[in-house]
Amino acid sequence: MNAPITAPRLTVGIISTGRVGTALGEALVAAGHDVLGVHAPSIASQTRAALRIPAARLGSIPEVTEAAQLVLLAVPDTELPAVIEQVAAVARPGQIVAHTAGAHGVGILAPVAAAGALVLAIHPAMTFVDTDDDVQRLASSCFGITAADDIGDAVAASLVLELGGTPVRIAESQRTLYHAALALGANNLNALITDAVTALRAAIDGPDQRADRATVDGGADGLAEQVLAPLVRAALENVLASGRQALTGPVARGDLSTVQRHLAALTELPDSGVAHGYRAMAARAATQQGNPDFLEMKVS
Repeated sequence: MNAPITAPRLTVGIISTGRVGTALGEALVAAGHDVLGVHAPSIASQTRAALRIPAARLGSIPEVTEAAQLVLLAVPDTELPAVIEQVAAVARPGQIVAHTAGAHGVGILAPVAAAGALVLAIHPAMTFVDTDDDVQRLASSCFGITAADDIGDAVAASLVLELGGTPVRIAESQRTLYHAALALGANNLNALITDAVTALRAAIDGPDQRADRATVDGGADGLAEQVLAPLVRAALENVLASGRQALTGPVARGDLSTVQRHLAALTELPDSGVAHGYRAMAARAATQQGNPDFLEMKVS
């Protein structure tokens, strides 16, 4: 009987072990690859690496690069050019060098490609919280992949599939737009929900409300988040399933009077940005509903 065919195992070096690099390192180990070395410049990253990738040795960027067949650059965008310069100085033909920056394709890795290495852009479309849940989230994530040719494309896709993710091809020229879309949906969602929590807390803790009577059981600690959680989760699922047709509420009904009263109430909050944010999002929702003049009214 022939032995089963398995994917070739790679020796891996990770630069550096922040949230993204550590999660990917753990996932690569789980897929059978050998994470031999990591570059961890801070105490926090060194501690993280020791706890979650204990077999990996700490090393400088050149040391980690020279020891690995696959080098993963998981550093902030602002640090990427300087790291690439160090990697390019010791990169070699046959090596795979991939970065995880969403807004860049493989063009930024040109110095590494000139050294003969295969260069890839592999970006997990996921937020990371620095817990064991990060690896599980990777298995249900899409990854934006970009390569210079079909061989690189196949390698990038294979690596993502090994991690349990779904590879999505993004053209080099569209990486910035791709990353902007993710920031619009995820990062700005944080700002939106933070404002909603602020307004709801003010309503729950207002001067006419006894804090110990906010619920039948007593106090109001964490109550704003508790109220919003099932609502925003359902709204997110609905819009992902049905698009703009899923919109409910006063804008969808064309109820200008209610929107005006909302804005007046929000204007009373100490943070004026909450009202400005509401107005901007309501105007955008109205435009998407085909009623761009909906909020053309005088509201302070």
